Amino acid sequence: MDRRVFLKSSAAVAAVSALPWRGSLAATEWRTYEVTTRVELLKPQGISRVWLPLPMIEDTSWQRSSGNQWSGNAARAQILPDGKYGATMLYAEWPAGTTPVLELTSRFATRDYAVDLSRPRNDAERLGAAERKFFTAPTELIPTDGIVRETATAVVKGARGDVQKARALYEWVVENTFRDPKVRGCGWGDIKSMLETRNFGGKCGDLNAMFVGLARSVGVPARDVYGLRVARSAHGYNSLGVGSPNVTRAQHCRAEFFAQGHGWVPVDPADVRKVVLEEPPGKLAIDDPKVVAARKRLFGSWEMNWLAYNMGHDIRLPNSSGPKLPYLMYPNGETGGTRLDQLDPDAFKYTIAASEIKA
Repeated sequence: MDRRVFLKSSAAVAAVSALPWRGSLAATEWRTYEVTTRVELLKPQGISRVWLPLPMIEDTSWQRSSGNQWSGNAARAQILPDGKYGATMLYAEWPAGTTPVLELTSRFATRDYAVDLSRPRNDAERLGAAERKFFTAPTELIPTDGIVRETATAVVKGARGDVQKARALYEWVVENTFRDPKVRGCGWGDIKSMLETRNFGGKCGDLNAMFVGLARSVGVPARDVYGLRVARSAHGYNSLGVGSPNVTRAQHCRAEFFAQGHGWVPVDPADVRKVVLEEPPGKLAIDDPKVVAARKRLFGSWEMNWLAYNMGHDIRLPNSSGPKLPYLMYPNGETGGTRLDQLDPDAFKYTIAASEIKA
């Protein structure tokens, strides 16, 4: 079977003088990448199924999808949505007695994403009442009441407006959390447990979920954005990029909040904590110049050496009787009715490779 489908998908931050984050403006030129995911189930038993996340279909000012193509020996393969968040995935299915093989290539373009928070814009995007309700709603692992709301209310005391509240919450996450290398994958974002146990360690799926949950609990629309690092950082940060074309374990989620007069604003407190832990020589002080520069830039901008997949939570995989996923950022599969470990690509088995396409 060989099926190929191409889908056409439908300012600056304040200057930062501290090096190594060079330059005050986001890069405006588009860069084009290909990401190829190859799946080969090692021990199929009965019917096998695979779900692979796809780049966001909707074009934005910072990412455009050029399409997806796939090949392999699946009896059935099609693009399916999650039905709630617009998360799209390639679904493939094999009958018993087949050794499943699937290769997916996605092409997309990105450019750096920054929002000028120094002054509101008359032409900024607006949120309707339904959208505001949607992006302040709880998820299964991100409640917006109880200890989450109590914590956020204390943090934003005295803050006025969405930007001030989001800034207070961002700084609180940076100051109080830490990146825990023992956490598998990106973490699952169980922020209620984190707050109740006062164990504020985790990875991007935990720390950025903390920001999103705290923001939603005090009425600031916010969302996680799940994706994959695909290139080195251009700003001197080894920890904020990938060092080789093999990006199998380079998943990373980010966050946005919505502010009246500015629209959606990118943030990434989890990457500040990643710089603290991992940027050479490691275990940097919070006032190290590299940390200070990253902390400033990651409230209001993203370096787009990164692919955005979707903004979904509590994802139920189509045609699976298995449990819902907190998010769809990794390849998923099952064989003989048993869900495979998405965080163990060597046993699954899958690999992901990324390359930049030069004009």
